[in-house]
Amino acid sequence: MNRESLVEVIPHYLALLILVILTLTVVRTAFGELAFWIEFAIVVVVAFAYRPIVMRLGIGPSAWER
Repeated sequence: MNRESLVEVIPHYLALLILVILTLTVVRTAFGELAFWIEFAIVVVVAFAYRPIVMRLGIGPSAWER
């Protein structure tokens, strides 16, 4: 991965991190403390859903278009 691709992808990874933190905060506020495995499942779902959603919206980086 060259420098330009990395610069293009970094904002998406930061957005993904923020989205995971916000999602966990909302879930914890709504339901209280959850078991580790439930929170882990939420993180996995958000992480795997992010890329296809971003690509479908047409705002994904070109490095992900393979």
